[in-house]
This record gives sequence, structure tokens and C-alpha cells, in this order.
Amino acid sequence: MAVWHEQKLRVRFEETDTMGVVYYGKYLTWFEVGRVGLMRDHGFGYEEWVRRGMQFPVVQAHADYMAPARFDDEILVKTSVASIGNSSLRFENEVYKAPSMTLLATGHTVHVTTDGKGRKIPFPQDLKEILTSP
Repeated sequence: MAVWHEQKLRVRFEETDTMGVVYYGKYLTWFEVGRVGLMRDHGFGYEEWVRRGMQFPVVQAHADYMAPARFDDEILVKTSVASIGNSSLRFENEVYKAPSMTLLATGHTVHVTTDGKGRKIPFPQDLKEILTSP
């Protein structure tokens, strides 16, 4: 199932801490940028979630850090769908410093599909087929 979506970005000054490196929590924001881009590129952008009355809250987030990024570095965020359950979805992420492709961090997030009132709902079969096709 590992088809990787790639999203480039540049480190903004506000993403760095007093040591001049990217604050660790910003990587979770970059994971979000990657997964939203992946979903959009599969034709399932935010407006489609709203139309269907669906939400994807994060129920688990994990990151491992290997090397620092600094202001104005070019970053490549790679995101893939790792697994889809009955009502859950797991994304894997890798973050690289370009153009050297130095691995900065890896991680994952797990999401549960819910309706507009936060009640768990089955993962839509049509979306599962879209996300698992090459």
C-alpha cells in the first residue's frame, strides 16, 4: 500500500526555536500538510469530507527525530497510507532535508472516521479503494 505522496516546503522562521532549529512539534504540522495533500491529490479534499459529514480526528501521533532542520531549509515531506481499518486510517511520514535527502524524522498518525457529532463511523469503502489503488 506504500505509494508515497511528496510535499515540498521551506522552514519558516516562526518554526524554529531559540536554538535555531525547527521546534519538534512543527513536524506534526508537516505530517498534517502531507496527509491533507495526499487526500486532496486522491480527490478527497476537505470540501469532500464536509460534504459527506465526515471528520478524521487524530487519536495517535508519534515522531522519531534523527537530524535538525533550520530556517529556510528546503524540506520534503513524504506521506503514505499504511493501513485502513474498519473505522481508522494510519499514515506514515518521512521528513527529509533537500536536496541532500538527509532523513530528519519519521512518524505516523492514526485517525478515526467520525460523523459531524464525533461518533465513530465505518471507513467509506469507495475511499478505501481510492487510497489503496496504485
